[in-house]
Amino acid sequence: MKPEIRRELRDYIEQQIIPRYRTFDRAHNLDHVRAVIDRSLTLAADCEVNAEMVYTIAAYHDTGLVNGREHHHLDAGRILEADPELRRWFPEEEIRTMREAVEDHRASSDHAPRSIYGRIVAEADRQIDPETVLRRTIQYSLAHYPELDREGHFARCAGHLRGKYAEGGYLRLWIVPSENARRLDELRRIINDAQLLRDRFDHLFDIEIRTSGL
Repeated sequence: MKPEIRRELRDYIEQQIIPRYRTFDRAHNLDHVRAVIDRSLTLAADCEVNAEMVYTIAAYHDTGLVNGREHHHLDAGRILEADPELRRWFPEEEIRTMREAVEDHRASSDHAPRSIYGRIVAEADRQIDPETVLRRTIQYSLAHYPELDREGHFARCAGHLRGKYAEGGYLRLWIVPSENARRLDELRRIINDAQLLRDRFDHLFDIEIRTSGL
């Protein structure tokens, strides 16, 4: 059973924060933030944490994309910390913890999350469903590298998948055992099979270009 969030906080997040994701690419849109919120609260149900902090962290985690992707985790932390409305519900110590959790959520981070809150949002953000990972990788490539042809997109996507998800890649899971661990094994099987990876890419790529009208 997922915890209750105070109505005033939920209304503020729903009306003022979540809509910001409408302006981001299709891999980081409204569906993405809602999925991260849902998974974060599911994980929180098994931990001794403040569910309202978990909810808020998940809602803000990618807001820094407004300034670009490279430092979005740090920018999102600053956006959260600078929001005066949050002082209606949280003391400064909790806001600092939430800022650090947002900063620590990025998969390519060079350090482990500093708190259970960072581990929860980092795990929730992974979304290691093989089809979802492949689709989001293609969506990001189409949105940010429109000059590439199909082969260029495939090479870029394959390189990203291997660098992040393959054995020795930079992705780390912080809550194990988990469903993500099982799905990561399935994704690695696809990545390690060149023909299977190409077949899955072509299928999803064709869907995306039709959907986008490209």
